[in-house]
Amino acid sequence: MNRVNRTRSGGPAGANLLAVRSHNTALVLDLLRTAGTEGISRLELAERTGLTPQAVSKITARLREEGLAVEAGRRASTGGKPRTVLRLVPGAGHAVGVHLDRDELRVVLCDLTGAVVTGRRVPLDLRPGGGAEAVVEAVAGQVGELLSESGASVLGAGVALPGPLDHVRGVLRRVTGFPEWDGFPLREVLAGRLGVPVVVDKDTNAAALGLAVRVWGRGGGAEGLGSGGSFAYLHLGTGLGAGLVIGGRVHRGARTGAGEFGHQVIQLDGPLCGCGNRGCVEVLCLGAVGRGELGAAARVLGAGAANLVGLLDIDAVLLGGRTVEGAPEVFVDGVGAVLGERARREGAVGVPVRVAFGEGGWGVAEGAAQLLLGALFGRVDG
Repeated sequence: MNRVNRTRSGGPAGANLLAVRSHNTALVLDLLRTAGTEGISRLELAERTGLTPQAVSKITARLREEGLAVEAGRRASTGGKPRTVLRLVPGAGHAVGVHLDRDELRVVLCDLTGAVVTGRRVPLDLRPGGGAEAVVEAVAGQVGELLSESGASVLGAGVALPGPLDHVRGVLRRVTGFPEWDGFPLREVLAGRLGVPVVVDKDTNAAALGLAVRVWGRGGGAEGLGSGGSFAYLHLGTGLGAGLVIGGRVHRGARTGAGEFGHQVIQLDGPLCGCGNRGCVEVLCLGAVGRGELGAAARVLGAGAANLVGLLDIDAVLLGGRTVEGAPEVFVDGVGAVLGERARREGAVGVPVRVAFGEGGWGVAEGAAQLLLGALFGRVDG
């Protein structure tokens, strides 16, 4: 496969883009990103970053030389000559986002603003015994075709899949129902296969990161979540998990163990779950879905969400995943009813429940791309 586009100097284009990122450069790039097409002046960059005008001039000159920024006209000034404004060049670099689910693979190519340029979705067999190497080849093949068709330069690839896993080392743990993945060094293997940097995280964390960038990474609070608040993203698809954003940052825990939401036990004598426990939220919820009892599934999900809200006092619950997207009103109403009943009993303020805005089934893959883009803009967690 075509591993990665090359610059005229012969080096990897993605590596060159990552090389421009110092702390101060990242601050400037992030402000250019949030300014959008209107752009931002050098004076404003200096004021907002605390850097000297001379430092900003050097940084922006380098960014223009690298093709990451361009002049975008002039803006009227309150005194003196009009200010020249700069804007980010979205197509100067790209990140690949990979959503590796139990039965399908989704791959997207995002520009520097996080906008999806192109994407593809193919079936995938992640059954026990299917073999990790076969899955790696499928991912490498789809990413390679995407890059060949687009001709884009890439920073790298973010890969999101069910946990548990070690986010720092990129090593998988015993994914429920797939014991052969335990200890598999997915990041190392894929990086060697693709020839670009790779970051691995849980699917729910990636989706939560993508949502956090939309809410707080582009000019302040949205959807009633405030600025710097918290939310839980609950993902119901082939499994059930949570992504937690606290204080505007994805909360992974010391061992990437946070968010194993589906395996909290709520019925001691309940059915056996794939994790080995009985009565987990996941097995009860998926069981109801399998019987076509979506209202019951929503109430089970609501019971788990109520425990989470009571424990963490979060600001909102956002729902996503293929099962939720198939019947959004049922799940919003069902989860919301359980949370509302609990709030009334406790005399507390109710927590809003919404479908994860703008996801459209690609939220996890888009969030996976943000795992790479965050490094460039100095926003590792959104």
